[in-house]
Amino acid sequence: MPVNKEAYQQLIADLGSHQVELVAVSKTKTVEEIKELYNMGQRDFGENYVQELVEKQVQLPADIRWHFIGHLQSNKVKLIAPFVYLIQTVDSLKLLKEINKQAAKNNRVIDCLLQIHIAQEETKFGLDELELHELVNELHELKNVKIIGLMGMASFTDDMEKVRDEFRYLKSIFNKLITEIPIAIGTQPVTLSMGMSSDYTFAVEEGSTMVRIGSLIFGARI
Repeated sequence: MPVNKEAYQQLIADLGSHQVELVAVSKTKTVEEIKELYNMGQRDFGENYVQELVEKQVQLPADIRWHFIGHLQSNKVKLIAPFVYLIQTVDSLKLLKEINKQAAKNNRVIDCLLQIHIAQEETKFGLDELELHELVNELHELKNVKIIGLMGMASFTDDMEKVRDEFRYLKSIFNKLITEIPIAIGTQPVTLSMGMSSDYTFAVEEGSTMVRIGSLIFGARI
């Protein structure tokens, strides 16, 4: 399926006016489809599966910024550590320690987002506020990861007020984190990744700085 160029250009214009970054979700999309969007200027792409990401990375231009946005198992970190630009789904201290270990092996510092559980659905992953606080207290020991912000996924529902409330809750946690993390690691988080094709407008209104959009650009996933 070809890229919806008009929708993409409209997205870039709308998000640009709010200074919000676009990550094009290319899960299940072909190398050719990704190249088409790349040729329009897109550089940030998000993938959900490690093996699919590894296979695509070697076939596509080296200046693509690959975001891992799916649930990441610790034993798969080593496969993406040499090149991944941003891991958006850190949901445990165990995983963060493994990213730190593999980043050190590759002589890198890997940027990460901490995933917060904001949805009412148990199927979604993420930290609660207590787990977040406990993790932040351990950050000073991890020299090869850099926490640059938070990520969250709202409930899959037609109730947009519920979605808005969940985004608002995540923004409140982010605001708290801005005061806590600089003490722990000496840097301030700047990225709040929330919003997808169905709800990104609400996310932007509630303070998102990065959205993850696939179907609006590429069409429905296979």
